[in-house]
Amino acid sequence: MTTALNRLPLYWQICLINGLVFLIGTIVLALSPATISTRVLVSEAIVLLVGFVLILVANALLVRSTLAPLERLTQLSERVDLQSPRERLTEDGDGTVARLVRAYNEMLDRLEAERSSSNAKALAAQEAERHRIAQELHDEVGQGLTAVLLGLKRAADRAPDDIADELRGVAEIARSSLDEVRDVARRLRPGVLDDLGLLSALAAACTDFTTHSGVHVRRGFAPSLPPLSVEKELVVYRVAQEALTNVARHARASTVTVSLSTQGDAVVLLVADDGVGMNGRSESTGIRGMRERARLVDGSLVVRGRVGGGTEVRLSVPVAAVTP
Repeated sequence: MTTALNRLPLYWQICLINGLVFLIGTIVLALSPATISTRVLVSEAIVLLVGFVLILVANALLVRSTLAPLERLTQLSERVDLQSPRERLTEDGDGTVARLVRAYNEMLDRLEAERSSSNAKALAAQEAERHRIAQELHDEVGQGLTAVLLGLKRAADRAPDDIADELRGVAEIARSSLDEVRDVARRLRPGVLDDLGLLSALAAACTDFTTHSGVHVRRGFAPSLPPLSVEKELVVYRVAQEALTNVARHARASTVTVSLSTQGDAVVLLVADDGVGMNGRSESTGIRGMRERARLVDGSLVVRGRVGGGTEVRLSVPVAAVTP
């Protein structure tokens, strides 16, 4: 009976529930010794009122139990966030509501898969564009400034003293611009990550951070780490880079701790500062970007306040199992 009822459309389920409640009420009224006078007495009115309330309550409870999954579905729709860990409804059976819940869960699965795929493509395109811009800055702008610098040096060597001093000043400006171009190119695409590996790239990032911000960095890199894929190394580096950028912009910290270690079957990056903390601020675009990068390599990112002040960014990246 219940299985057959669940297979009906939701509209007909509600109609049958209402009909069943009214039928039971009619049968009870027909079989009961209660009678109605031409002029309804107070006692009869009370009986009718009690019967009406009982029918109404029974009908409300039955309809509510039928529609309860829809209420949960509505609540999930209001709070669902595709960047958060998966949250799904559980509904067993073959009824209309159960099928609706399963269809909704499948829709969320498709949305998360498509969003993850599109973000992966976007981040890959972003890295390719960074690499192209860094290459052009190094090969074209950098070489052009180098040629200008050498030309100014030769001109200064042959020019009178008063003009030579001016040429040397211009050459110094050109040298400073060349250093800035190389620094931008290095931040866009860290060649040290490709050439020397993740630890050297993180050490260079920490050095650059201290140079530009004046904030002291305490490093704690484990001596032996399991190998990571190129994609995972790039995610670890970019998350560390973005976390340090957030510290420089918002934290007003005096010390930052950057560590990389192995915990279980994962490599864990920790960036913790002693600054003002998040102070109830919502997640910025940078944090959402870090979280999305972590998801691309099946990792997890936690951003939380520290006891005593400051913010902690913890990235956990699983290590691929080595097959014998």
